[in-house]
Amino acid sequence: MPKVQAVRPLSPATVSPRMLWTATGVVVALLLLAYLVAFDQGAVSRSGMFLHELMHDGRHLLGVPCH
Repeated sequence: MPKVQAVRPLSPATVSPRMLWTATGVVVALLLLAYLVAFDQGAVSRSGMFLHELMHDGRHLLGVPCH
């Protein structure tokens, strides 16, 4: 009869505070970018027509209604 070994439970994964802050920063940056591209309509991007047109083209590329 084969020998049966005891199975040790897996230890829970730990997340370092640095990784948590980095992930939070990335999520905030992506949400800000999504807001600027999808919902801004020129309120924040008044630094010139180039940025406004870039965001406008991004809306069309993503299929977000803008007109």
